[in-house]
Amino acid sequence: MSGEVPSRSGRARRIVRGPRPEAVPALVGRACAVVGALDIAAGVFPRFRHSRMHAMAEVLPGSLGPFAAALSLSAGVLLLLLAHGLKRRKRRAWRAAVALLPAGAISQFVYRHSLIGALISLALFVPLVIHRDEFKALPDPRSRWRALANFVLMSAGSLALGLVIVSAHPKRTIGDPSLADRLTHVIYGLFGFEGPVDYEGSTSWTVAFSLGALGLITAVTTIYLAFRPEHPAAHLTEEDETRLRALLEKHGARDSLGHFALRRDKAVVFSPSGKAAVTYRVVSGVMLASGDPIGDVEAWPGAIERFMDEAKAHSWTPAVMGCSETGGEVWTRETGLDALELGDEAVVDVADFSLAGRAMRNVRQMVKRIERAGYETRVRRIRDLGEAELDRIRRAAEDWRGTDTERGFSMALGRIGDPNDGDCLIATAHKTDELPGPYGDLKAILHFVPWGTDGVSLDLMRRDRAADPGMNELLIVAALQASPKLGITRISLNFAMFRSALARGEKIGAGPVLRAWRGLLVFLSRWFQIESLYKFNAKFQPRWEPRFVVYRASGDLPRIGLAAMQAEGFVNLALPLPRFLRRTSPAARPCPHQVAEHEVRAA
Repeated sequence: MSGEVPSRSGRARRIVRGPRPEAVPALVGRACAVVGALDIAAGVFPRFRHSRMHAMAEVLPGSLGPFAAALSLSAGVLLLLLAHGLKRRKRRAWRAAVALLPAGAISQFVYRHSLIGALISLALFVPLVIHRDEFKALPDPRSRWRALANFVLMSAGSLALGLVIVSAHPKRTIGDPSLADRLTHVIYGLFGFEGPVDYEGSTSWTVAFSLGALGLITAVTTIYLAFRPEHPAAHLTEEDETRLRALLEKHGARDSLGHFALRRDKAVVFSPSGKAAVTYRVVSGVMLASGDPIGDVEAWPGAIERFMDEAKAHSWTPAVMGCSETGGEVWTRETGLDALELGDEAVVDVADFSLAGRAMRNVRQMVKRIERAGYETRVRRIRDLGEAELDRIRRAAEDWRGTDTERGFSMALGRIGDPNDGDCLIATAHKTDELPGPYGDLKAILHFVPWGTDGVSLDLMRRDRAADPGMNELLIVAALQASPKLGITRISLNFAMFRSALARGEKIGAGPVLRAWRGLLVFLSRWFQIESLYKFNAKFQPRWEPRFVVYRASGDLPRIGLAAMQAEGFVNLALPLPRFLRRTSPAARPCPHQVAEHEVRAA
């Protein structure tokens, strides 16, 4: 599937580098972070204000004297919150900083009569105004649930910082208040009331103003996030889905992951001609695409250019997970991004598959043993199922998921039985000699999505925990054996990360570096199904198709990896809400494109 792919003009196109972090926003962001940290220290720790750092700290925004601890804390916290947005060139962060710095300068002059402090604030203000064109990035997708997250995180931070403030004046504290008394004083102070801890002199006012400032910042930021216009998470519109289906009908045979572009929790950008598209989701500031662009390969550069423009407009980090070799070549050539082999996709050619031979002995014996136990299989298109049976399959797939968090992004469709997905394939295992359960005699499910007109790609694998081990092997073999009657010539199975490293590392003659890398992967397989998934796929004697991750810079890889794990559902940074309060979109229910760990071990 590799080959030369021309640019939209038909001529060799000069490599255009993706958006690089600009020097000015990065420097301004770091400066704001440093100023914020010093302001907080100056407002919290009395000794810091009277140490050798006092000469520098007193001229920073917010360090306004003994009665300005509250303003110092406010400026410090706000500057710390703005620092990351300034680094990412966010327009709203720039506006907030432009408003905050003159306020700090005025405070310096009015309260402390510090001309130097005012000039320092204005000195930071001037480059922001001069380089205002650097800060044009649009806001990220968001929802009002971030207001709840802000309230919880800011409240926790305010409690912790408040305890430090209350405890930072031991020589002026009257008596020996307990930890409970200090915590009570912090909580009262956040709401503007006097607590049980007393201090000598003006320290009581300083502590009260500081705690009140923390409470005010928490309230203001939460109210702002709750009432600002909501930008909903990415989703495909009906028009977008119709256009993507038309592209897949013509060019869907090119990439086995093409049909997963129809996940409805993805956004899409089309090429100017409309003949190609890139689907993506934004996770933690990473614009994450999956698989190859959809559509005519001649139009890919146009869709990729639109993708990169969108990333630059929002200051997102562009990345592609799981593209093919051809896709990686086009991405790197058109954008100047780099590509790294991520793993291999297992593809079984139906004509070459057979249970005969020594290599298939284990699979053959397992399948025969399960069949003797009374299991039978059925392989059908979704459109051939009745609504009652389809409802049982949906409920079983939900209850057999095994994890509280839905998983899947790049290789999961996120739904079963949609009327528009009639070409999807479903393989089910049944046992009729037992009393029917809540799902009748259904014991296991495999769901495949179309790969062009003559192939399918594995979407999900679910089984009853009480069923015999080997259900996945049974259904994969059943799907392969039924494929000729259904006009299917190739089946894409699971994706095995770092497959080549595992395979080469266990061979005779492997070097120490390769063996060490394999050892690390085997160790990580205790938590992530790396080795077990590779060995499961290898049972079916597939051919391996390499898949790549495309990235801008090596320093972005950890961030991209975290975003990919969030998108796939392996890492959840959201607040752990009760199940009945969680928002679940029927259009975006990802499912694991992998084998359940207990199933692999049992096999």
